[in-house]
Amino acid sequence: MKPESAEILKSLNPRQREAVEHQGGPLLILAGAGSGKTRVITTKIAWLVSEGIYTPREILAVTFTNKAAGEMSERVRRMTPEGSGVLIRTFHSFGAWLLRRYAATAGLDKNFVIYDDDDSVTLLKSIYEKRTRKELGRYAHLISRAKDYCLKPSDDLKKISLDPELPEIYKRYQKRLDEMGNADFGDLIMKAVALLGDHGDIKQTVQDRFKVILVDEFQDSNQAQFELLRILKGKDTYLCVVGDDDQSIYRFRGAEVRNILEFHRRFSGTDIVRLEQNYRSTQSILELASRVVSSNRSRLGKKLWTSRKGGEKPALVYLGDQDEEAEYCSALLADGRLEETAILYRTNAQSRTFESLFTKLGIQYRIVGALRFYEREEIKDALAVLSLYLNPRDEVAFRRIINKPPRGLGDVSIEKIVAFAGPVNGDLVAAAASAARAGGDKGGLSGKAAKAAAGFAAIFAGGETGEETPLPDLITSLITASGLLAYHREQDLITGSSKLRNLEELVSASADFGAGPEGLASFLELIELDRSRFADQAEDGSERVTLITMHNTKGLEFPRVIITGLDEGIFPSWLSEGDEDLEEERRIFYVSITRAMDELYLTSCRTRRLWGRTQSFSPSRFLSEIPGGLLKIETGVADHEESPEGLSAGQQVYHDDYGSGTIIKSWYNGADRVVQVRFDTGRTARFIPKYTPLEKTSRDDR
Repeated sequence: MKPESAEILKSLNPRQREAVEHQGGPLLILAGAGSGKTRVITTKIAWLVSEGIYTPREILAVTFTNKAAGEMSERVRRMTPEGSGVLIRTFHSFGAWLLRRYAATAGLDKNFVIYDDDDSVTLLKSIYEKRTRKELGRYAHLISRAKDYCLKPSDDLKKISLDPELPEIYKRYQKRLDEMGNADFGDLIMKAVALLGDHGDIKQTVQDRFKVILVDEFQDSNQAQFELLRILKGKDTYLCVVGDDDQSIYRFRGAEVRNILEFHRRFSGTDIVRLEQNYRSTQSILELASRVVSSNRSRLGKKLWTSRKGGEKPALVYLGDQDEEAEYCSALLADGRLEETAILYRTNAQSRTFESLFTKLGIQYRIVGALRFYEREEIKDALAVLSLYLNPRDEVAFRRIINKPPRGLGDVSIEKIVAFAGPVNGDLVAAAASAARAGGDKGGLSGKAAKAAAGFAAIFAGGETGEETPLPDLITSLITASGLLAYHREQDLITGSSKLRNLEELVSASADFGAGPEGLASFLELIELDRSRFADQAEDGSERVTLITMHNTKGLEFPRVIITGLDEGIFPSWLSEGDEDLEEERRIFYVSITRAMDELYLTSCRTRRLWGRTQSFSPSRFLSEIPGGLLKIETGVADHEESPEGLSAGQQVYHDDYGSGTIIKSWYNGADRVVQVRFDTGRTARFIPKYTPLEKTSRDDR
C-alpha cells in the first residue's frame, strides 16, 4: 500500500476500513446514524484514486443535493489532489450532464432549457387556456410523480392517480415539451434511462467510462433513479451504495425504501458492511433509538453502539397542553444553552406556540426550513381576510385576497371596484357589491366579473360573523367562505405541505380572545405586536434555540434535543394508519432521537387546541413500544393535581396481573379518579384506583 493511502485510512475504525478497502462485487454499506458514512464514501473515493486502482475519470459518485455533492468534492480534494477529476454530482445534475452530450439522440435541443414546477404549470396553461393554474398545478405535480416512477403517458398511471384525464393531459404536455426540445426535472432522469435503454452503443460508451459508481443516501432514491443506476451498471462495474434503511423518511417525495431493502437481491453477490459505531450520541440515547425502530418489520437490522458509555436517561415529560409544553421548554432554556438546543415537532404549525411564548420572554430563536408562523403564505392570506372584515377600507388586504383563490377578476376589474369605493367612504367590500350591481353600462362590472365581485362581497355578510360569535367560529367561517380553506387544502394535496394545519393553528390561537369583531381586533393587535417583535429577531450573532421539523433535522446534530408532540393523532398522525405509513413515522422518530448528542427530552400533552376547541389526547403509541427502564418519567411546569392516594403521573406502580408500570396520565371521570398505566411489558391500561388496587413502588423495588 502506498504511504499516502495508508495516511488516508488511518483514522477509520475496522468496519469503516473494511468498507473502504472492499472491491469486487456490489457493496451495500448500511450506515447507522452518526456512524461517519460521508467520511467512508469520500475516503473510499480518495483511496481508490490514491492506490491507482481506478483513474479519477473512471469514478462517478452521485448524491441528492448540490450542497452534499459540493462537500463530498471538497473532502476528496483535501485527501488527494487528483480527486478533483472525479465526477461527483446529484442524480439530476448527472442526468443533465449525460443528456447534453447526446442531446440530439435524446430528442432535445442542444441548448435545452430545464423547466421547474412553475414553468410546467405555465406550459400546461398554454395548452389548457380555460383551466386555472391551481387546477393545472395539480396535474403538473401528478406528471412529476409519474416520471419519478419512469411512467410514460401510455403506461398504467393508476398508481399515481385514478383521474381519467391524467393520461391525456400528460400526453399533450409531453408532446409540447418535446416539440420545443426542452426538459423538466423528471425528464433529466427518465430521458437518461430511455437514452441508455434505446441506444446500446451509448450505454456501452458510458459503462466503459464509469468503472466505479458510488451512491450516497441511497435510501432516498426513487424508482426512476434506481432504474438509472441499474442501466448504468455494466458487467464489470464496481457498484457501491451507502445508506440507512432506518432513515428513509421521504416517501412523500417518491423515495422508495425498497430500493435499499432489496438491493442485495436485485444485485446478486452483494456484500453488506454494517457501520454501527456511533460517534454522536450517548449509549442511553442509542438504546432508545434502537428500541424504537426495532418495532419495524421492513428493515435489514443493525444496532448502534458507542464508546461513550452511560449518559443521562432520556426524559419523558407529561404536560397539560401545548402552552405548558412551550413553558417547559422555556424553563429548560433558562440555563442559557440556546445554541446547543433544538426543539423538534412533526408539522410546522406546531411552531406557533413556541414562537409566541419565546418572543414574549425574549428568548432568541431561529426557524430552520420554514418561515416564521405569521409570515407563511396561508397565514398572511387568512389575516388579510380578517383585516378586511374588520376594516373594509384596507386596500392592501383587499388587493391580496380579491383574486385569491382565483375568482376571474383581472386588473381592470379590480381597478373598477376600487373606483366605486369613493361614494361608499372607501369601503372596498361595499364597492365590490356596487360595481357588480351597476353593470358595465355604468362603469361597473358585467358577466362573470360581476358575479365574482358579488360573491366576494358576500363572504363578509354571511355565516357566523355576528357580535357574539366565538372568535374561532368567526375566523373559520370567514376563511371557509373566502375559499382559502379549500384552496390551501388543495395545495397540501399537490405539494405535501401543511398549510391546512397552519390555518388550524391560527384558529386555535384565537380561542382566548373573546368574540366577534372586538375579540378579532384584540387578536390581530397581538399578532401585529408579535410580528414587530419578530422583526427584532434578525440574526445578529446572538445565541438562538433552533425550532425545526423532524424531517428537516436529518443530517444535523445538537447537544440537547426536545422532541415535542408525542401524542396519538399528532405523531403518528391520524392519517398514518397503513403499515407503510406507520413504519415511516417510526423512522422519523428514530431520526429525531439520533439527532441528540448528550440530552434528550420527549413531551406529550393531555390536551391540545384544534380549530379553537380543546381536545383530549393519549400518549403516542410509539411510547408504549418502549420498555420500562429506558426512560425517566417526569411531569412538567404546571403541578399536576396530586390524588389523595398519591397516584399521579410519573408514579411507579405494581398490579398483580400486569406487573410493574408507570402512571402516564391521571384525571377525574366525575367523582372517580382514573389513571392510565404503561406497564414494562409495553401494554397500556386504565384503572379506577378505588376499585382496582395499585401498589405504589419505586424503581429500587423493581
